[in-house]
Formats: sequence, structure tokens, C-alpha cells
Amino acid sequence: MRRPSWKLSSWALMGTFAAGCGASHSHVTWSEDAPHPKEEVFVARPPPEPPAPSPTSDPKAFAARYANPAVCEAAARRLQGASRDEAWDGLKACIEHTPFTQLNALLGRAWAQDLSVRPEGAKLIARVVAQRGGSVTGELRYLQEKQIPIFSLASAMDRPDTYKGRYVLLRAQVADQRSEGERSTVWLVEQALSSVQTDEVVGHGERIDSVTSYSGDLAGQSVLTGPGRVGGTVSTSERSGRNTTRRFVENISDETGREALGRLASADPFLETRRDYVILARFDGVRLTSGGAETDEEAPRIPVLTIVSYHAPQALVVY
Repeated sequence: MRRPSWKLSSWALMGTFAAGCGASHSHVTWSEDAPHPKEEVFVARPPPEPPAPSPTSDPKAFAARYANPAVCEAAARRLQGASRDEAWDGLKACIEHTPFTQLNALLGRAWAQDLSVRPEGAKLIARVVAQRGGSVTGELRYLQEKQIPIFSLASAMDRPDTYKGRYVLLRAQVADQRSEGERSTVWLVEQALSSVQTDEVVGHGERIDSVTSYSGDLAGQSVLTGPGRVGGTVSTSERSGRNTTRRFVENISDETGREALGRLASADPFLETRRDYVILARFDGVRLTSGGAETDEEAPRIPVLTIVSYHAPQALVVY
């Protein structure tokens, strides 16, 4: 017996309906429960800073990187861990390309080894002394406290055999310069720096003049002259003034009475006459002046120096 065909259609219809409901339910679940994808934000990184200039290859750029000489010296000191040669080049850049006056830092423990073995150490010290104003007498006392082998011209003249071949530091003017062949000799007159205080009027003055007079007479009679009258006048005057003044301290360079001959490898047009310089030189001994005899101990002698470097002192003195 043949089954009715509607049953198959009903089952097919129910399967289709179930599949449709399942598909609809699956679609709703995905759209409501699935998380939204996160938006990624890309931030551009700043370009890396250029490397610091090397004090060996570009000393001027190295010194210009720092705000003041003290910061520059500290940066040079930090380079000692990687290379003492590069650190020393950094220190030289700070001294030569900035107004470096930190003598305490230069003579400190960090640079003591370099100052003792590097030949340009004495030149750097002389340059810093000049940049501090060139008060050589006071600076030499501090150098001796730090056991720096740089001495005064006076000490070398007192004991020439002891100080021969050693460095001397002096403030001097060039009185004359002469050349003999390729070598040049300058006549040096040592100078000492002193301070003088002056008061100058900088404001308006005020002056008050007053005159007071008294007059009167006196009548009477005496035994010798009889009746009479005496008169007179008494006058007083007063004057006062007021000015506004300001005190100035001026540095004056005076001769010490010591002179020396300085030798140069060649004539130097930048070493001008009648101008003060801080001069680093090697003491070569003394020699007789013209007309003196070797056997005469009282004959005048003049010290002879080999000039190593010279620097124009700054006007302001750092104490």
C-alpha cells in the first residue's frame, strides 16, 4: 500500500523551518556577542639625537654643546672611563674655546695624572691664569700648594742653579724685540698687579651757604676816659655740601724692577710692545750684561728664558 506523499513534504518543511531557525539564531548570536576589533594607533617616534661631537675631531663643537665652562669640564671628565686621551682633548676644548676660569677643577684629583705626564699641561695652566685676570703672584702660591712645578722669576733669579731648566710664570711687558738670524729675542719687564680704590662723583651735588651776623653797642663811663660808647659786629658763616660718589676698584700694573731676556723660535708679530702678557717660559740661567766680568760676583746679570707660550690677561680678576 502506498503511503501518502504529504508526510514527506511535511517532514521536509519542518526540516527546512528548523534549519532556518538555526541559521537565524546563529546569525543573531554572532552579531551581538562578538567583540569589536580594536583600532591600532601608530605614534611616530622622534628622530634619534645626533651623536655628541668628538673633542678630538671637532673640539669647538664639543665645547659649544655645553652651557658653561663648568658643565663642559664635567662632560670631559666623564669621558675618562672610555678614553683618557679623548677626555684630555675635551678638557683642552673647554679651556681653549670657553672663558674657562675653574683653576680648582683643573688642578683637582681628576686631572692630576694628566698634568704630570702631558707636556701641554703647563700651557693650559698658564692660559687659565691669564683668563682669570693674570694675578700671577697669587696664582703661583696656589700652584705651589698643589705641588705644581711652576715657579716665579724671583725664585729663579735667587737660585739660578736650582731652577735651571724649570718652568717660570710671570706677567711682563715687551720693551723691545730684536732678531738675530732666525731666532728672536725680546726684552721683558716684569709687572705686578695691584688694586687701587678711587671715589668718583656720579650724582648731583648740593651746597648750602649761610651767613649770620650780630651787631650792637654798649654805652658807659669809666674813670679814665669818662662817658663813651662801644659798638661792634660779630659775623659767622657756614657752608655745607653733599655729593653722590661711587667707589671703583681698578687693577694697575706696576714694574717689579726685574727684567729678563726671552728667546723665541722666530719673530712673533702678535707679541706687541707695551702690553701685558702672562708668559710661561723655561729658565735657562743668567748671563752677564755688557761690560761685566765673569770673576766679578757683583757684576749685573740678567735671566735668560725660552718662551713656551704667552696669553693676554683678561681685564677682570677672579679671586
